[in-house]
Order: sequence, then C-alpha cells, then structure tokens
Amino acid sequence: MKKLNSTNTLELLENDTRQVILQLRQIQQQDPEVLLQVPAPGKWSVVQNIEHLNTYGRYYLPRIKKLIAGSNKGYEPSYTPGWLGNYFTNAMLPGKNGMIKNKMKAFKNHIPPTDLDSHTVLNEFLKQEEELLDLLNKAKKVPIGKLRIPISIASFITLKLGDTFRFFIAHHQRHFIQIHNIISAVKN
Repeated sequence: MKKLNSTNTLELLENDTRQVILQLRQIQQQDPEVLLQVPAPGKWSVVQNIEHLNTYGRYYLPRIKKLIAGSNKGYEPSYTPGWLGNYFTNAMLPGKNGMIKNKMKAFKNHIPPTDLDSHTVLNEFLKQEEELLDLLNKAKKVPIGKLRIPISIASFITLKLGDTFRFFIAHHQRHFIQIHNIISAVKN
C-alpha cells in the first residue's frame, strides 16, 4: 500500500464532509413529503437513507471521539492504509463517473424504519457531520495509522482511524448519490 500524507488525507476528508453538508442544506429545502416518498416499492426514501447514515454515526462518532481523546500518541506525518480499510473504502466510493459501482445490502441493525420525522433525521445528521468535521480536525494531532476502531458489523475486526474516516465518508458520498437519484425519481 502506498503511504498517504496524514494532514492532506484529513483535509481532503474535511472538504468531502463540507460538500455533504452543502448537499444536506439543499435537501433541507425540499418539501418534507418528497423526502419521505419512496421512489419504488422496496426502495428507501431520502429520509430513510439519511437515517441509515445516522445509525453509523451513532456507532462510529462516539468511538472516534473517545479514541482521539484518550490517545497519548503523537501525530505522524504519514500512514499506510490497511488492505481491509482500502477494500471497504474502494467498495463504498462512487466511480469516477459519479455512479455507484456495486449494490450492497444493509446490515439488519442499520436498516431504517419507515415512520420517520424528516426534520429530526436531517438535523441529527447535520449535527453528526459537524461533529465529524471537529473530529477530523482533532485527528491532525494523533497517529491515524496506529489508532484502531472496531467496525460496526463485527467488533473483532478493527480498522485504522484513517481508514475508518475514509470508509465512513465514502459511505456518505455513496448515499448522497442515491439521495439525488431518489429526489429525481420522486419528482418525475
């Protein structure tokens, strides 16, 4: 694996997160009925997609916060992504053409309910994204290649903090492509 510059990686992830926040603010301007509408039977609404992301935020953000706060290890200028972290991130990232490369099934504990309040769900996600920006900034003081986080679907598997951030944010990017597709489908 090729080494990545820690600061550059975190700054790119901050920029990606800011883009997600901008898209979220545009989504918040939509009619709540549009956000709750499913594009087809068996598909998720915009709000369900965001609630799905909230479930991951509820898992990862407190663990990342605790890990960074408890770290007594100093910053390292570079880190080498792990093969598993790279695999998860690349599987999640949209293709260069902005399209989703492969379908994935949500794990049972991350499947959103259908009866959701759009305002509550969107506001929670916005707070999570703001917390994520804060954690990305704080991560510039710790070795993102040495600290490890257990993944939500199998706690015995851990990813490097840098890989966790990369996967987590790629997951957001993936779902925001789906969200834009849903809005287009529902409005047409």
